[in-house]
Amino acid sequence: MSEPVIIQGGMGVGVSSWKLAKAVARMGQLGVVSGTALENIMARRLQMGDPDGSTRRALNAFPNPLLAQRVLEKYFIPGGKAWNASFKNPPMFSLDPPVELVELTVAANFVEVFLAKEGHGGRVGINYLEKIQLPTLPSLYGALLAGVDYVLMGAGIPRAIPALLDQLAFHQPVELKINVQSASSADDFHVRFNPGEILDNPGRAVKRPKFIAIVSSEVLAVTLAKKSSGRVDGFVIEGPTAGGHNAPPRGPLHLNEKGEPVYGPKDKVDLEAFRKLELPFWLAGSYADPQKLKEALAQGAAGIQAGTVFAYCEESGMARRIKRRVLAKVLRGREEVHTDPLASPAGFPFKVVRLEGTVSEEALYRARPRICDLGYLRTPFKRKDGSVGYRCPGEPVETYLQKEGKPEDTRGRKCVCNGLMADIGLGQIQKSGHEEKPLVTSGDDLGRIAKFLKGGGLSYEAADVIQYLLGVVSPSLSPA
Repeated sequence: MSEPVIIQGGMGVGVSSWKLAKAVARMGQLGVVSGTALENIMARRLQMGDPDGSTRRALNAFPNPLLAQRVLEKYFIPGGKAWNASFKNPPMFSLDPPVELVELTVAANFVEVFLAKEGHGGRVGINYLEKIQLPTLPSLYGALLAGVDYVLMGAGIPRAIPALLDQLAFHQPVELKINVQSASSADDFHVRFNPGEILDNPGRAVKRPKFIAIVSSEVLAVTLAKKSSGRVDGFVIEGPTAGGHNAPPRGPLHLNEKGEPVYGPKDKVDLEAFRKLELPFWLAGSYADPQKLKEALAQGAAGIQAGTVFAYCEESGMARRIKRRVLAKVLRGREEVHTDPLASPAGFPFKVVRLEGTVSEEALYRARPRICDLGYLRTPFKRKDGSVGYRCPGEPVETYLQKEGKPEDTRGRKCVCNGLMADIGLGQIQKSGHEEKPLVTSGDDLGRIAKFLKGGGLSYEAADVIQYLLGVVSPSLSPA
C-alpha cells in the first residue's frame, strides 16, 4: 500500500481523538491519535460516565479481561460524577511506577487505537513526545496490541524507539534509558516494562508499526536514519509555524517586538539531504493548502502533515464551546496566535491562541494557583544524595526551589498539562474550588480555516479538509 498523502497531526492532549483519526483514516489518509496523557483522559471519560459507551466497549475487547475490569472498578462512575466534583487522578509516573498505573496506561492506549481503527480498513497512527519518556513503554505496547499502523514521535531524539517496537511486537521485556538532569556519565537510569505482566499468554507476535520521526533539521534526520536502534520508516519535517511545541531557533535567541522567537536562514531545512536518505518524508507547518501540497510533492515529499485545520473540525476532541469561540474570531479576522518562549515547562517555544477566558490572559494566568498534579512535563533530576527526584517549572515556586531548581526557570511558566485537559472538556476542579482554564494552541495558519466556514457557519468536517487539500473541492471550498 502506498504511503498516505496527508497525515493528520497528533495534536495536544486528546484533540487528535479517536473520532478524528477514524474520520481521516476512512478517507484513505493517515488518521493519528495523540498518545499523550491517555491514561488520564480515559480515567476522566469513565468518571464522566462514558455516555456513549465507547470506552467500555473498547475495554471489553482488551485481551486481559481482568485488567480491564480493574480499570472499570477504579474509575467508572455510572451516570458520571457530580459537575462540581474533582476528578480522581491516577498516580504520576516515576522510574518505578505502580502496577495500576502501568496497567491503566496499556489499556488506555489500546482503547484509543482500537476505537480509531474500529469498523474500517484505513490506517491509524499514534503520536508521542520523546521528551515525555516515563510512560513510553506501556503506551507503545497498548497501541501495538490494538494494531496501530504507524508510531510518530518528535520533541527529542527518539533513537531507541525502532528497536523497542521490534521487541514489543514479540512481547519481549524492554527497557528505556531515561534522561536525568545532573546525572553523570557513570549513571544508568532506566525504566523497564515486561509484557508478560500484562498478558499471561500473549500468543503470536503482533504487527510492528512503521516508525516516523518528527524532526526540524536534516542533521537530526541523518542521525536517526543511520544511528537509530532499528528501522526508521520516514520523517515528518516540522517547521516553526506548526502548532504546539516548536523546536527553538538555532543560535542565540532573539525575540521580535511581540516577544516571540525569531527564526532565520539557519532554521531552513535542506530537502536535498532528505531526498538522499531515500525515505519518505512529509512537510508540516502551514502546508494545509492544495498548492502547498502540490509543491511538497514536486520537491520529493510523500505529502504533508496538517494539524490546525483538523483541530477545529467537528470530529476533533476539542470542546465544542472552545471551537465555536475560536472559529467566531477566525470569521471576523480577529484570530491571534502567539509563540510564547516561556509558557511551556518543557522549555520549547509553545504557540498559544489569544482567547478570552483562557490562561492566555495574564490576569487568569496569575490568578491560577500553581499546581502540578498531572506531571507529564516534570523532569527527573539527580539529587545531591544520588536519588532521583521530579520537578516542574510550573509547580509552586517554593517547591521547585526546594528541589534545587533555579528561580528564573519558573518565570512565565504555565501549566500546559491542566490547560490542555481543559481544552477537551476534562478540566480539573481542584480541591480549593479552582476550575482549571483552557490553554489553546494552534499553528500560525489558524486564519486559513475561514475558507471552510460556509455561509458564516461555525462548523465543518474532516472530510471537507481532505477534499479541499486533495483538490476535490466544491465551488464553496475552492482555494483562495
